[in-house]
Amino acid sequence: MKVSERDELFLAEMGIGPLWRLRRQPEPDAVDEPPAQEAAPATAPAPAWEPGVIPPPPRDPAWGEVPMTSAPAPAPWVPPAPPVVEEEPGDSDEAIAAMDWVELHAAIKRCKRCGSCEGREPVYGAGAQTARWFVAAGASTAADEKAGQPLAGDAGKLLDNMLGAVGLTRERDVYVTNLVKCRPASANGGDRAPTADEARACRPFLERELALTGAGTVLTPGQIAANGLLGKPLQEPLAGSRGSNHAFGGADLVATLHPGELLRRGADKALAWADLCRARAAHARRGR
Repeated sequence: MKVSERDELFLAEMGIGPLWRLRRQPEPDAVDEPPAQEAAPATAPAPAWEPGVIPPPPRDPAWGEVPMTSAPAPAPWVPPAPPVVEEEPGDSDEAIAAMDWVELHAAIKRCKRCGSCEGREPVYGAGAQTARWFVAAGASTAADEKAGQPLAGDAGKLLDNMLGAVGLTRERDVYVTNLVKCRPASANGGDRAPTADEARACRPFLERELALTGAGTVLTPGQIAANGLLGKPLQEPLAGSRGSNHAFGGADLVATLHPGELLRRGADKALAWADLCRARAAHARRGR
């Protein structure tokens, strides 16, 4: 039975509409269609986040409005600091000043205080460890390196004669050493003069040698040793230091010509003899 729209309205006004559900009859020519499905809520496409950027938190009514933020830019890479290298025992001047003979030789052997020691065998001092005189030459030479002792070769023989002239010997009375222990070599492998840095690097070793020997008189053959110990430029002529007594490490220092120079200029032996007499007089005044 077909119910018109007017009948439906009437029944609704009478309050009896909810007791049953009126259905409209399909139209004769109507074709049954499947019931329409609810459309799925539209979703926004997921944003494409850049690599390395953290996406923002979701928007949730329970959280309130969360502002859109991006991750801070990564800090630039900084290379790690190099490891702290502990100084080897004996590298400091203070440590050298407290060493005995064995420790001093070990420190000289492992020394890295300047570039000259690279690949070189140091030339140690030699002579009386308890000495009256302390002879300090400039730098080790090829002859010294070969012999394994300072002032070797013909220059050393002349030095022995000079010391004998004032009643001294290396074995009994004199300690002989070089200011620069490792031979400074030129580009072609020959001997060269040491630099001021090389002389300063080795000086603490010489100062300790002097203290250990207890010598009261220092004789410096050549300008390198005299200037290096007196704090003068190494190239300064020896004439500025010769002819007078100087104080060094609690001892009297007398500068003289190097035996190698005397071999080339025999006439200067008289100047060297005057220096030896000066040193002998200084030693006599000290009584040791």
